[in-house]
Amino acid sequence: MSTRLDNSARPVVDTRAFRDVLGHFCSGVTVVTAMVGDDPVGFTCQSFSALSLNPPQVLLCPSKRSTSWPTIRTADTFCINVLAAGQCDLSDRFAKSGGPKFDGVQWRPAKRGAPILNGVAAWFEVALDAEHDGGDHLIAVAGMLAFGADSATQPLVFHRSRYGGIVDPSIG
Repeated sequence: MSTRLDNSARPVVDTRAFRDVLGHFCSGVTVVTAMVGDDPVGFTCQSFSALSLNPPQVLLCPSKRSTSWPTIRTADTFCINVLAAGQCDLSDRFAKSGGPKFDGVQWRPAKRGAPILNGVAAWFEVALDAEHDGGDHLIAVAGMLAFGADSATQPLVFHRSRYGGIVDPSIG
């Protein structure tokens, strides 16, 4: 039987150093989009993961400081767009708070209307199933409605605070 360490017994952590070490874990980059009324809304979200195959679910972790997530979470559905290599500009655009994020951005509606950004590596149209507290972030669990991918693309990767891509180790 294991004993869980209570929070008062945990050491104080230097958050900057913790963030730097977390940066050694590569992640993909997503832009979460939805239609709210007649307006498309979206934000960049690096914290995204597969959660379950049965039922098919994913999770994302928007910051509690996000100004877009409270609006997106009210939509019936939203789309998680996995950015492709070369889409750094989209990541940067949607990472900013406010402003006309969709100006000049090409997209098409998913079956239920959530924006699929053109040129992405993959996309998932989902509905929010649950939301949990996660410190300075929220943990959102979303159920799958539709999905697709472009096998000809490579994903955009984020590592140590920089964008990158995938290198095929078999090519020497």
